[in-house]
Parts: sequence; structure tokens; C-alpha cells
Amino acid sequence: FWESNSAAHKEICAVLAAVTEVIRSQGGKESETEYFGALMTTLEAVESPESLAAVAYLLNLVLKRVPSPVLIKKFSDASKAFMGIVSSQACSSSTSALRWVLSCLATLLRKQDLAAWSYPVTLQVYHGLLSFCVHTKPKVRKAAQYGVCSVLRGSEFMFGDAAPEHHPAAPSTAKFCVREIEKAGGTKEATTTLHILALLRDLLPCFPAAMVKTCCETLLRVMTLSHVLVTACAMQAFHSLFSAQLGCKGVPPVMEHPLLTPCPLQLVTACAMQAFHSLFSAQERAHVNLGRLQKDLCWAHLPRLFSASMNCFLSPHSQVVAAAAQTLEGPECVAPHMDDLGTISASAPAPAAHLCKMFRSVEEGLTYRFHAAWDEVLRVLEVFFETCGKQCHPIMRKCLRSLCDLRLSPHFPYTAEVDQAVGAAVSAMGPEVLLEAVPLEIDGKEETLDFPRSWLLPVLRDYVQGARLSFFTSYFLPLAATLKSRGEEGSMAGVSAGCWPPTSPFAFQVWTLLPGFCTHPTDVLGAFKGLARTLGMAISERPDLRPTVCQALRTLIHKGCETDAERAEVGRFAKNFLPILFNVYSQPEEDGGSSAQRRSVLDTVRAYLTITDPQMVCGFLQKASEKLTSPESSEFARLSILDLVVAMAPYADEQSLGSLYRTIQPSLQSKERSMQKKAYRVLEEVCAAPHAPCQAFIRSHLPDLQAALLDSLKSAASPAKRPRLKCLFHIVKQLSAEHEPFITALVPEVILCTKEVSVGARKNAFVLLVEMAHAFIRFGPTPQEAMQRFLLLVYAGLTGSVTMISCTVLALTRLFFEFKDHLELSVVEQLLQNVCLLLASRTRDVVKAALGFIKVTLLLVDTKLLAKHVQEMLEAVGNLSDDMRRHFRMKLRNLFTKFIRKFGFELVKGLLPAEYHKVLVNIRKAESRSRKQRALRQAAADTDEEEAPPAQPRGDSMEEILADSEDEEEEEEERQRSKEWRKQARQKGQAWLKEGEEDEPLNFLDPNVSQRVLATKPGPRRSRGVSHNFQVSEDGRLIIHEEEEEVDGDEAKGADEEMADVLQDVGLRSKKNQKRRFREEPDDEEPDGTYPQYRAGGSGIHRQLDKEPAFGAEYRSKKGKGDVKKKGQLDPYAYIPLNRARLNKRKRAKMQGQFKGLMKGAQRGAKAGRRKRLKAQRP
Repeated sequence: FWESNSAAHKEICAVLAAVTEVIRSQGGKESETEYFGALMTTLEAVESPESLAAVAYLLNLVLKRVPSPVLIKKFSDASKAFMGIVSSQACSSSTSALRWVLSCLATLLRKQDLAAWSYPVTLQVYHGLLSFCVHTKPKVRKAAQYGVCSVLRGSEFMFGDAAPEHHPAAPSTAKFCVREIEKAGGTKEATTTLHILALLRDLLPCFPAAMVKTCCETLLRVMTLSHVLVTACAMQAFHSLFSAQLGCKGVPPVMEHPLLTPCPLQLVTACAMQAFHSLFSAQERAHVNLGRLQKDLCWAHLPRLFSASMNCFLSPHSQVVAAAAQTLEGPECVAPHMDDLGTISASAPAPAAHLCKMFRSVEEGLTYRFHAAWDEVLRVLEVFFETCGKQCHPIMRKCLRSLCDLRLSPHFPYTAEVDQAVGAAVSAMGPEVLLEAVPLEIDGKEETLDFPRSWLLPVLRDYVQGARLSFFTSYFLPLAATLKSRGEEGSMAGVSAGCWPPTSPFAFQVWTLLPGFCTHPTDVLGAFKGLARTLGMAISERPDLRPTVCQALRTLIHKGCETDAERAEVGRFAKNFLPILFNVYSQPEEDGGSSAQRRSVLDTVRAYLTITDPQMVCGFLQKASEKLTSPESSEFARLSILDLVVAMAPYADEQSLGSLYRTIQPSLQSKERSMQKKAYRVLEEVCAAPHAPCQAFIRSHLPDLQAALLDSLKSAASPAKRPRLKCLFHIVKQLSAEHEPFITALVPEVILCTKEVSVGARKNAFVLLVEMAHAFIRFGPTPQEAMQRFLLLVYAGLTGSVTMISCTVLALTRLFFEFKDHLELSVVEQLLQNVCLLLASRTRDVVKAALGFIKVTLLLVDTKLLAKHVQEMLEAVGNLSDDMRRHFRMKLRNLFTKFIRKFGFELVKGLLPAEYHKVLVNIRKAESRSRKQRALRQAAADTDEEEAPPAQPRGDSMEEILADSEDEEEEEEERQRSKEWRKQARQKGQAWLKEGEEDEPLNFLDPNVSQRVLATKPGPRRSRGVSHNFQVSEDGRLIIHEEEEEVDGDEAKGADEEMADVLQDVGLRSKKNQKRRFREEPDDEEPDGTYPQYRAGGSGIHRQLDKEPAFGAEYRSKKGKGDVKKKGQLDPYAYIPLNRARLNKRKRAKMQGQFKGLMKGAQRGAKAGRRKRLKAQRP
């Protein structure tokens, strides 16, 4: 935080310049040691306080980088000089020199080795530094405390191999702290005690065990002073000790007895709001530390902690309740030992008895006297269920019943919290325990539809996991069947009062529990065989249950089959499930359900194939091939079978793949686009599969695949381009040097595909192009020569048609982007020259692609290399025809902006024709305006909130880390002080009087009148809403321009979007564009079919955007406000807007004058029109 106008900073610069001049005059190298010696000499010579502070500040910076042997050798002289200054400046009014010298002392002591601390002089210097930890000046005290902490915790010998257990000066530091606290005694202000407690908060974990015990005893005695701040600081010191996890050599367990439960409740009831956070945090850490030392003793204390914390839930202060709840949720001394306890009953001995007491304390929170804190109580219960529910469910059943009864209370506000707590119980205990404690009370025999506990079904659906599949089979399946039969009875009898609806939703809700039961079930080996037949019948006969059952099967395969035996057990039923799924998928949508259901079925087929025997897959594949060639199969059936073949192909053996390839080979040249696309999808899956049979098939049939793909080039339909290119990509990855002619033959097709309609095809074309370049590099001999050979093949496209030329330029742009490091300078120059020649083309697509290449060149190539070709590029751009210049005016503007940023305004202006100069001047003005606006926004942000300094690189050594931390604290202090000074300067002398209520005058003789003198302006608080940055009309309405009306005000943003568009054209679009394209483009990998499309309709966000233009929109001005007259059309209708202010009586005269002028103008116009009509009527 440097101020150039500060006198102290000017003095520092002057001293530094003088010392540097002296070192240079004597032939020094300006090392840290030389600066240290020169500054120490200067320190003894200066007399003024300002110069002394400047030298001490520079010494503080230099000492951190001086080698340790130098400081060890010069310790005596340096410490003597520092201590002399400290003694002389101790009582001075200026603290600048003193605090920097204390920092120098700390750095000097930190650099000493272990042997130096055995000398009395070292301890004497340290005690001198320690004595300033209770200084009255805050900056001096802070510097001394920070120095002491850095010495005890950051000395260099503490990080060596032979580091001692604690610092040699730690015992004397502890004695000093205890002595100062006892000396201060129970004084009212306790300022010294607070200073020492702040020091102990950082140092207590560094003391030896004996001194830790002494300090803890002193802290406990201090807490009896009933001083809120003292108690809070003492608790913070305890919290730091327990958080350091030094219990083995820290406070003994018996010392924690007086620290734990009684204190917080007394203080909270005494309204000591400043201390409760420290109290709860210290208690939590104390129990965790005690549990690490002695588990049984910790568990014996936990019931007292829970009882006292639950009493805090009765506090009217929400902060106290939240802190108490966090304390009960936080301790980590229960969960690690729950597995050792087993199932806990109410009569279990300790330590299980302690857990029962803890739960009863929390369960008591459900009584009405805790109703104000029920939300926090429910969260604590949720954590309790998660942690202990598996072992403690016998003692929790009563609580579960209380929770369910509480949820049924009228107008109960915490239903979501109850659902979460019960859900945690379901996850931990299982659904069986829950339903034993809280029966569902739905058996299908009810006469009415009033089910008070039906809310348990969604909770079970969301939280069931790790349960038994057999329980779903034995309990929920019969229930679902009974509910379904009651629904059928209702449909036969008709809907009447008391009858069930024809389609009962409860049966479906019961089935939705199945995916949860399939998540990590515990009895797959024994229970799945009893459930499989029911699931198969549901898939084939119940279209409404088909998505749920398919989801359950996928969940079971992915999350339930964790062992080989479980995968084999579920895979054993593939011969039953896969034919059912195949038949359902092959049926038309009328019988096979909606397209979403068909996708779900296909996903289930893919999942089941992962655990199916490969021989069985080959059998299914053979049957599918027979149906493909059967003349009886319809087109829909063949397409559906091909989808299934795509899913099965990666799991077949090499022989079956050969037969499959012969089956689909004619479809590669089929005139039916869908069949051709599906055939290529099969090849794509085979080529991309990592399984050994697929890789062997590709290697053995590589010549046949190459010939087939080249023969089918002319007949390849546009929808099949995406899978065809992906298939070629996987084949090219496996090619060697002898297959270079095959890659050469593919180049024209790949280049043309860079402008395909399908987004996936364009993306795959660019990916394949890059992979082909990698293949040439792999063929050798060097990357540069390989790229030159490959570019010669691409250059041939520049001699083709207009479409081929534009595609070739796009391909060259992508290759240049990817392989710029493998291109020689001569190749880049040749490429740039050819593209500049293409700017003279009369075709817009070619010019657009060439401009995109130049933009990418400006982005990638270094400015020094581009400087040779600036004239050539700008001349080519300047020679564009008028039509091209008008059409690409925005692209040219962004391109000129980049040129100006790289090479300057004058150079660009001198190389472009005069017709571009107006645009260049406009760009310069816009750039200047943007810079000014950014500077204003930055200044406004700096005024509101000081920005943090840029992160500086951290050093590896401890002293550098400590030095950086110290500098940051000093800078933070200076920033805060400057910020507070400015704030006080703005508010100085400002005060407001709060008037009496309603019309009552303020009584200045009232003794409480001083309470009505306010430092802030009274009035309603402004809500801090989000700034919308929209324009506001005079009547307060927001003006939001439509997309076609927006003006590109930010030139930099427009240029960035333009570059994003260029990168998108070459297949390198941003994530934002990817998301947009993903939403807009259909997924090519999904099976063909009619998918449900959203149709706009209604109001709000569902309104139709393509509405007819508003009445009178044709008169709207495109440049300014208001309407404009159109030649040959009626004049726009003018009206006077209604305004409430015009009803004001005081402004009546003004308003009447405006209306009079308006009426006079209308009358003059009417008279003139009448005269014209009379003249026209005269003969």
C-alpha cells in the first residue's frame, strides 16, 4: 500500500537510494548481505525519527533474505544495536521505528541455531521482545506478539531432523504469561489480561506439557472473574489447544472436568452473547480431544453436554440455538466407535447407556416447550439417525412415532425437516424397522381414500438404499397387487363416493420404491430369483410400470452387483429379460409405449449386455441378423433391430462380427437414409469398442473396411456422415505408413464435411482432420516435413469449387490452430499469402473463411513475426469490394480493432484506404470510451470496497512464508486504517434527530432525548437488490430492448464473441456454445423416432416469441425515440400520455398553457387544411 505523497515513503526511497549509491561506489554487487551491513552502519548514524524508521523498515525487508550464518555470526552486534534503539524509543510518541525494530529482532532470533539459545544473551534479547507484548500502543504490541509467535513456531531449527519437542524459550514465555495474568488480577478493565489471552491463543499448543497444565489452571481461574470478553478469549485459547490435537502432551483429561458443561448455560442465561460462540466451540473440541485420549471418560461426559446444550435451545436468541445445534451435530467422538457397540437396547450397560441418555435429551426437544426451535431439533435428530440409527433403532422407535404424529398436526410448519429426519432413519435403519415402528396403514381394504401416512411412500422412495430385496417382494408386491385390484373394482363399479378411482395412484407409488431397493441390496443372491419373473411380466404387460422397472434393473446392475457372484446371478436371467426387452423395443409406438419408454428399454438392454455371457450375445446377434434379411420384417422392425445390433455388437466375438459385417455391408450403400445411418452406427461401435474381439476384427478386416468405405463414399447420405466420419476416425488411429494412400483419398471428403448441416458431422470432420495430421506426423520422418506433405494435400482444395475453397480455408484454419508449433515459418508465410489472395474472391463464403483465418492468425502468431505481413494483410482487406465491405462490416470492425490493439492506430490507418478511415476513428473513440468506463468502474469499486492485493509468489522456506504473512498484515492494517479514516471524514459532523411519534413534537427536556440523536440518517432501509442495468423510462418502467434492437456498445465484448464464432466455425467452440448447440441440435446417437417436442403456449416464459408485430410497430424509429412518418402511408397517431402529476392544482396553470399551445397548433393546422381544400374546390 504505497503512497507516493507520503513523507515516510519518500524518506524510505531517499535512504534506499543513498545506501545503494554507497554500495555501488565501493564496487559491491548489491547483495542482501551488503545491504544488511550498509543499513546497520546507517542505523547507528541517523538521528531523526523519520530516518530511523526508514532504515528500520528497509532492514526488516533485508533481514528475511540474509543468509543465516551471517546473522548467527553478527547476532551480538546486531542485537546490541537493536536493543539500544528499543530502549530509547520505548516511551517515544512515534511508533514507526519501534515496531520495525521489533520485527527485525524477531527475524534475527528466528535465524539463530539451537546452540545460540543456550546463551543467556539470546534469552535476554528474547525477553526484551516479549516484554512489548503488553505494550499500550496497538501497533507495537501487535508487532511484538507476531514476532514472539514467529520465533516459537517458525525458528529454523524447529524444522530440522534433530528438532526439539518444543522451543527452548517456550517455558519462560509460559511463565511470563502466567505472571502477567496474575499481576493484572481481577481488575475491572482487564486490558493486560486480554492481551495475554490473545497471545496464548496462538502459543498454547507450543508449550511443554507441564506449562500447558499451569496455563490451563490459570485460564480456568480467570474465567471465574465473570468478565465476558475474558471468558470468550480464554475459551478461544482452549479451542486452539484442542484443535491442535496435542492431547497426549497437552491438558490432562482430569483438567477438562471443570471446563465442560456448567459454564455455557450460566453465561447464556446471563445474556453474555459475546462469549457463546467461543464457549460452544471450545466444548466441542474439548470432547473430541478427550475422546481421542480416553473414550470411556469422554462418553461419560457427553450426556451432560447434550443436556446442557438442549437447555440452550430454550434461549430466545437464534444465534445461541444455532450454535448449540452445531455443537451437538459436530462432535466426532461418537461415529468412529458405533460399529463396536452392536445393537443397543434401553437396558444396555455403559457406554451404550450414555448413548441412550444422549438420545433422550434430544428426543425431549420434540415437546412443546421447544416448539420455537423445532427446526434445529429436527436437524440434530437427522444427524443422530444417520450416525447411530443402525445400532440404536430399538431406542429410537418411540421417537419415530412421535415424529410421524407431529407431522400430522394441523398447520405444522416443519414438514420438510420431518421428511428429512425420517429419510435419514430409513437410510440408516432400513425400511423394515421404520414400518415396524410406524406402520403404513394401507392394506387395500380401506373404504375411504383418507391415508394419513401416505407421505411415507415418497420418503421411502427417496431414501431407501441398502435394504433387502426380499422385503420388497414379501411386503410391497402384495400391497401393490391389492391396490391394483381395488382400482380395477372401482373402474367396474364406476366412480362414486367412497369408491376407489379407476386408476389408483398408490399402486404406482409402491412400484416406484423398487429402484431404491435395487440400490446396494443386501440379498441379491437369494432374492433376485424370486423377483425376476414378476419384473419380466411387468415389462411386457404393464406399459405404465415399464420405465420404473427398467430403471430398477439398470440400478441393480450398476449399483447392486458389486461382486462377481452377484453379477453372475443377475446375468443368469439375461436369457429371460433380453428377449422381453427386444420384443418390447421392436413393437411400434402404439404397443411399445412412447419414445421415452423405448429409450429407457434400449438403455436397459445396454446395461444388461455388460453382464451377459458373450456366447449368448452371439446367439442373439445371429437371430437379429436373420430378421434383418427376412423379407417379412417391416422397415420399423429393421430399424429397431439395427438399434439392438448397435448395442450388442461390442460384446460379440470375432466370428460373429464377421458375419454381421457381411450382413450390413449392403446397407452401407442403401438408398434408405435411416438404414444407411444405422449400418454406419454398427461399424462405429465395433471400431470404437476396446474389447479384444473387436480390435482383432478391425485388424483382420482392415483392407476390406478401407475398400468398403471408399466405395460407399459417393452414396453416403448426409445423416450418415456423422457415424461414417467417427468410424473413419477410429480406423485412421490404427493405420501405419503403408496406408498413407487411404488417408490421401479421404482428404477431399473430410474437407467438404466441415460444412455439413449436422453439428455432429462438422465436429467429427474436424476431429478426423486433426487425427489424419497426427497420422502423417506418426509416419514421419519429422513433424515439419510430415505437416508440409499433409498441407500439400489440403492445398489442392483451393483449386476446386467455391464450396470446396471455403471448406479448405476452414480446414487450414483448424490445422494452423492445432499444429502451429510443427509448421515452419516459410509454410506459415506461404499459407498467409494464399489466404490474402482469397480475399479478392467474389464469393462471400470464401471471404468469410479467409477473414476467420486472419483473426486466428492475429490470435496465435507473435507480433514480431506478424509485423512483416501487416501491410500485405491490410492491403488485401482494404481491396475488398463495396458489397463485401458492407456485408462484413461488423467482422471488419472487429478485425481492425485487433489490428489497432496489436500495431497501433497510426500504422493501421496509414495502410488502409481513405474509405476506412472514418471507421478507424470511430473504433479509436470507442476504445477510448471503453477504457474510460472501465477506469470509472474500477474507481467506483475501489471506493466501495478496497481490493485485495495481487497474490505474490510464496517462498519455500518458513521465513519467507512468515515474511509474506507479516507484510500482508501490515498492508491490511494500513488499508483498514485508510478506509476507516475516509469513512469518518465523510460522516464527520453529521447527525440526525428522530422526531416524536406521529405528530407529537420532540421534548428536549426528556432525559432520554439523547437516544434520539442518530449518527445515521433515519428512514426506511433500501433493499439491496441486484442491479439490472436496464434503462428506465420517465414513468418508471424498465426499457428492455429486443434482440434485434440491441446496440453493440462494448467493442471488446463484440470482438470476443466474434472470435468465439470463428473458433466455432473450425470446431473449437466454447462451453456456452456447446450447451446452446446441445439444446438446439438433436442427438444423432439416439434411435430415430418422433420425440415429444415442447410447444410454446400460455403466458410468461411459456409465451410464443414469434408473435405478430405490435400495432404501429412499422412507424417505430430505429435511431431515436418516437415515431417517424412513412412515405405513402398514414401519419402515426400522436397522443398525450396520462400522468398523475397533471392533477396537481399548483401546476394547473402550467399544464393549461401546454394544452393551449397544443390546441392552437391543431387549430392552425385545421385552418391551413381548410384553405387548401377550398382552393382545390374552386374552378
